[in-house]
Amino acid sequence: MNEPKGRRELIKLLGFGGVVFASGLAGACTRILRKSGGGEDDFFFVQLSDTHWGFKGPPNPEAANTLRQAVEAVNALPQQPDFVVFTGDLTHTTDDEAERHKRMREFKAIVAGLKAPVQRYMPGEHDASLDQGKAFQEHFGATHYSFDHKGLHFAVLDNVSDAQAAIGDAQLDWLLADLKPLPAQAPVVVFTHRPLFDLAPQWDWATKDGSKAIDLLQHWKNVTVFYGHIHQEHHFRTGAIAHHAAQSLIFPLPAPLSQPKRAPVPWDPAHPRRGLGYREISVGESRLVLTLKEDSLEGTGAAQPAAASGSY
Repeated sequence: MNEPKGRRELIKLLGFGGVVFASGLAGACTRILRKSGGGEDDFFFVQLSDTHWGFKGPPNPEAANTLRQAVEAVNALPQQPDFVVFTGDLTHTTDDEAERHKRMREFKAIVAGLKAPVQRYMPGEHDASLDQGKAFQEHFGATHYSFDHKGLHFAVLDNVSDAQAAIGDAQLDWLLADLKPLPAQAPVVVFTHRPLFDLAPQWDWATKDGSKAIDLLQHWKNVTVFYGHIHQEHHFRTGAIAHHAAQSLIFPLPAPLSQPKRAPVPWDPAHPRRGLGYREISVGESRLVLTLKEDSLEGTGAAQPAAASGSY
């Protein structure tokens, strides 16, 4: 059952607009840290979301540069992450099938410049809703899958290929089968594009059968969900499960239901990258503490310009 928006436990402020706070993997944790040197058992990964490659319009006149700026920013980190995960809307939607494939090829060519050894992808509705994920699968592989990394189990859910924004019973059965071998205390990270809970259904910020996924996940006591779609940092709890939305890399959107209609925050030429950013997630030795650091693209150098296609 959904709780009111949980209190964010603020730990400290960092330079360059970064904020570090604890995730919900360990509600009773007493130790929160991010080791700069990194022990053998520590690691971190980066979440990038909503790059919308191919977008062109007033909310971001520099849209042809922003993805490259993000790649440069991640490559400039003092340490490289174990992997980078893109939580959907890699490309901007288009009815033109040939253009859809072109945008996906261009996206892949740009992110190939990442130094991180592994990149993982999942679709957003802009990538998958018009063709049930067909083009995405041709370029990036499965729309839902799981993997293990250094003692942490990760599950990627597809709540966008269905035009009704549903996960579907077949995928929920797959998720249950995937998690069933894990003990109840096992740390689990779930990636989705849309929020699983009803954040703002009027704005399409929900998953039709997300409550079924949440009910299923409640059996495991250390679950964290990372998602995109809403183009802003947001934190919420459903029972013991912590849900964390990431900023976008194209334009910010207003706070949920803070205005009559959902619309991009107007572009500010004095601060062209304000509200754009990515997230570092550090995993401590216990695997029950995740430390989140929100990184802003504001202040990053300009990337080399490139042509963008598509329209707003």
